[in-house]
Amino acid sequence: MAALAATAAGTLGAPAAAEGETPPGQVEFPTQCLAPQEAGLPPADGPTTARITVDDPAPRVGDTVTVTYQVVRTPARNPAGGAGGELPADVLTPTGRILLAGAQSGEVTVVGAKRNDPVPAGAPLPAVTMTGTFTVTAPGEITLAPGPYTLHTGHPADLDTTCTAAGPASDPSAAPVSARLTATELPTANLRSVFLATAHGRPGAGVGVTAAGFPPGAAVTVAGRAGAAQTVDRVSATADDLGTAVLELPVTDRTTTAVVAYEGAAWSARQGSGPAAYTVVDAAPPASATQKVTATVEPGALGMTQAGRDITLGTVPYGDGGAAPGRIGTVTVTDARGGPAGWSLTGKATVFTGPGGMRIPGASLSWTPSCVTALGSRSTCTPGSAGVVGPQGALLASTPDGPLVGGTFTIDATVALHVPPYTPPGAYTAVLTLTLS
Repeated sequence: MAALAATAAGTLGAPAAAEGETPPGQVEFPTQCLAPQEAGLPPADGPTTARITVDDPAPRVGDTVTVTYQVVRTPARNPAGGAGGELPADVLTPTGRILLAGAQSGEVTVVGAKRNDPVPAGAPLPAVTMTGTFTVTAPGEITLAPGPYTLHTGHPADLDTTCTAAGPASDPSAAPVSARLTATELPTANLRSVFLATAHGRPGAGVGVTAAGFPPGAAVTVAGRAGAAQTVDRVSATADDLGTAVLELPVTDRTTTAVVAYEGAAWSARQGSGPAAYTVVDAAPPASATQKVTATVEPGALGMTQAGRDITLGTVPYGDGGAAPGRIGTVTVTDARGGPAGWSLTGKATVFTGPGGMRIPGASLSWTPSCVTALGSRSTCTPGSAGVVGPQGALLASTPDGPLVGGTFTIDATVALHVPPYTPPGAYTAVLTLTLS
């Protein structure tokens, strides 16, 4: 399964609380706002009421989280008031910082749109909303607290009013925690595998072995197996910079039926490869002076792997709308069943959900598939038709049934999310599920 995220910068208001109730996460802290020197105004001291929200309270390491910093009330006043002037509409641009602590520390820069009603001379500046993003780098609880914010006005000149929490020695981290999220580790797949140059041999014969998918520099053991038990056949090597070890395993134990590769003291499903079948062929000729020749071809499975996990689409300007382009992670399908059945790879996309519950239908996502068949494959891969993916699903690629099928196939697709004009700004996220059958 691949998660698909489309992101656009902008400002969105947080959901309103019932009248008389304090919205979850809303905090208040003492603040000092320094007016620009040109305004001739003294510092403004008073409380700031603020709220921080996140689009994903339970992300995984590597995910991008969108944060919203809403200043509901500020002691800062119209800096143009000193000159006796009203502040016109849409000349106020807010910027700020959100302070991270706990499992991950640092700051997130947030920016708001230039959007305000007229402000009379000497009146407090209005509420503002700012958004930004950060990437989760560590598992555990991460707290978010309001940091300093700056209110820039473009009339009658460019003026900045800077507000910081009035803690001990003007500590900018004095504001209380407004939001929390809990990040989890990104699960890792076991990509270790083993390949044999031949699937059979006489007792004592050496078999060429390639062990792949190991950490570079890892100590790799290649050993024989008889069912679930390990035989006496064993050899070790060090994985190269690509995580591959190439060596020869002398197979002397007549009970050996497979070969595995692993790290550590013994094989485990987490640090070892799956078994590759091997047959020890009895070299003794029959009394009739004829020789028995046995070759074993073991059927495998139908499976797929995908490079990467998330898809980040291009941005779309607010108002214009248009197509946000991107590309899925390359999918490799391996069909080692050795039977007559072909396969099909399909995809479905859920609704894109954005801040404030805004949605873009899953049918707005379209793709153009492509498929390449590896040399020597028995089947031929055919890409699906270009068009809408959506919740009903669409064909990404397939191979037909035949007397004997199989092979390796590389599938790609360019994707585009068609965003309607004047879609509210923010990050819109959906899930693209690929199913191989």
